[in-house]
Amino acid sequence: MIKAGIMGATGYTGAELVRLLELHPEIETIFLDSRSYEGVRFDAIYPNLRSKVEDICRSINVDDVPEDTDIIFSALPHRVSQSKVLPLIKRGFRVIDFSADFRLREATIYEHWYETKHLDDRTLKKAVYGLPEWYADSIANAALVANPGCFPTSILLPLLPLLKEKRLHNKEIIIDSKTGVSGAGRSSSEVNIFSQVNENIKAYNIGKHRHTPEIEQELSLAAGSSVNILFTPHLIPIDRGILSTIVISAEGITRKDVETCYEAYYEKAPFIRILKEGYLPETKAVKGSNFCDIGFVIDSRSGKLVVVSAIDNLLKGSSSQAVQNMNVMFGLDERTGLDTAPIWP
Repeated sequence: MIKAGIMGATGYTGAELVRLLELHPEIETIFLDSRSYEGVRFDAIYPNLRSKVEDICRSINVDDVPEDTDIIFSALPHRVSQSKVLPLIKRGFRVIDFSADFRLREATIYEHWYETKHLDDRTLKKAVYGLPEWYADSIANAALVANPGCFPTSILLPLLPLLKEKRLHNKEIIIDSKTGVSGAGRSSSEVNIFSQVNENIKAYNIGKHRHTPEIEQELSLAAGSSVNILFTPHLIPIDRGILSTIVISAEGITRKDVETCYEAYYEKAPFIRILKEGYLPETKAVKGSNFCDIGFVIDSRSGKLVVVSAIDNLLKGSSSQAVQNMNVMFGLDERTGLDTAPIWP
């Protein structure tokens, strides 16, 4: 059995990770770290896991992590995570980090967007970006995997093949993404209280969302040249899910061109579902799963390609993608512990 520990287990993504690892046939979870709930049984915090996860949360210092731990998941917030991850890497542990602390390849870009100093530029450059459909070979041998953000996952998976194959002009990419309230986290704030979220949709952080440089970094690598995007996220009154709509110039491109491109890259990707003509993704069709659904329409009148993707923000946008990365790191089938159908309705 692979022995796993979770730092920051009691946030939404940490809790989903606990649930997934409980179902995983090759995993033994040996500690659940939480400063806020030290000494509390996990199923007292998350009643959906009654009779399934009875472990007591502990506040774990880095020096106290057992030597026989095979993999550590850090579901800690940005800034906090690097202070824990760096000493774990120095002790020789393999780590999957949920925060943004190791996603950006340049410390100066990280420091600009996250307004905090990065503690180790050398380790940052060694981290592997954890998008398994694209970086599986590097993930397999990585000591540190930077789990992608939820919005970037929903945007990169549909765009990377098209930019890699130079199918599209990359000078004007307009992205509209809508996310459920769980993306704001578990802590109560004005962002996620019921009376202000219910029956309300709002845009936020236009042009300055912190996922922007992560998206542009990976798109630029695929395109072989600098890519800039206009990214508008919206908060909508659903619990979970992301729907991203991407508009990009596509003069001279046919539906067959796009289908062939996706097939070449994702034919053997078990969690990417390319929808047939006449169908478009919806958040409910991926809820509770590791799937990313992708559909598209070519609008010949405007000369635009409109691509739509849907993911569960807590799963493919975070926790189940982390498990997929772990499976790759330990030579398991990517689908192990994840091959379940979405919940409907």
